[in-house]
Amino acid sequence: MSTAGASVDPRAAPAGLGRVVRVPLLGASLRVAPRTLGVCAGLTVVALVVLILAVGTGEYPIAPGRVLETLLGGGDQGTRFVVETLRLPRALTGLLVGAALGAGGAILQSISRNPLGSPDIVGFTQGASAGAVLQIIAFGGGAAAIATASIVGGVLTAVVVYLLAYRNGVAGYRLVLVGIGMAALMAAVTDYLITRARLQDAQQAWVWVTGSLNGRGWEHVRPVALALLVLLPLVVILARDLRMMEMGDDAAKALGVAVERSRLLLVLVAVGLTAVATASAGPVLFVGLAAPQIARRLTRATGPGVGAAALTGAVLLLSADLAAQRLFPDSQLPVGVMTGVLGGVYLIWLLSNEWRSRRA
Repeated sequence: MSTAGASVDPRAAPAGLGRVVRVPLLGASLRVAPRTLGVCAGLTVVALVVLILAVGTGEYPIAPGRVLETLLGGGDQGTRFVVETLRLPRALTGLLVGAALGAGGAILQSISRNPLGSPDIVGFTQGASAGAVLQIIAFGGGAAAIATASIVGGVLTAVVVYLLAYRNGVAGYRLVLVGIGMAALMAAVTDYLITRARLQDAQQAWVWVTGSLNGRGWEHVRPVALALLVLLPLVVILARDLRMMEMGDDAAKALGVAVERSRLLLVLVAVGLTAVATASAGPVLFVGLAAPQIARRLTRATGPGVGAAALTGAVLLLSADLAAQRLFPDSQLPVGVMTGVLGGVYLIWLLSNEWRSRRA
């Protein structure tokens, strides 16, 4: 890749690191990975295609061309109502929630240096679920109150996990082990609250904890979009520290990284992304686990790859929701059920692959 006023460093970079492009006008150098850029461009195209399919299919089918025309401001009044009011908010919620979960999972896996370090494995998702269920059953709040309780539950759970895992720093394996225990505890709290609730409240809570995009409107799109706009630039700022920390705390400290400060900030960013996503769609499992690993295999790049993971998560979640709607049109299967089934198979494969690689 080259631009006017830029030159490529002739020194070859190690495999997976891309090329270093010097920009004299800015007095800076940028690392460019052509394969990663290509994969991200391809994922963006796939996401747009799935979005058009999700908006155009249903009881009132709309051709892709008409969907595009409507999205660009054309179309008749009936088509605009179906697209802009009924279907587009759900599809955008799926894309944004998937992106938030994918980015949050990539950050946590990079921090812990463990492919199991995802929000739903280390308890952050379960903490958000417990907060929302407590709000539903004990206080009976509306959508805004449930979303707030979900965010508070996820943040408090993350604080507890971080404090329990802290011992002269936070090692990745301790973060994962403590998080697994906290996930089990929060799941038990959620189950207990549901068993003690009235039937109507229990049904509402159970639908929420399954994870669903049914009935999502623009009020669910805006919080996730705002969270991504605010938090992803922070990831860009902390990207160098995150990459250095993947080499280990000692190496990162030797390179001038304030490890504990950067780790805490990155954990807070990941928790913020996960909590807001959970507040909008419920606890959609395994997207944060699978998306970063799939993105790494596609890009074959070193480092956290948060952007590629976000795009992969967006494609995974919206594709799963589209499949759930079309494979079971009469039952409106929640997307959390679909991702749970696919994610369970993926987790078995991941654990088996890790075990074989350690035995080799």
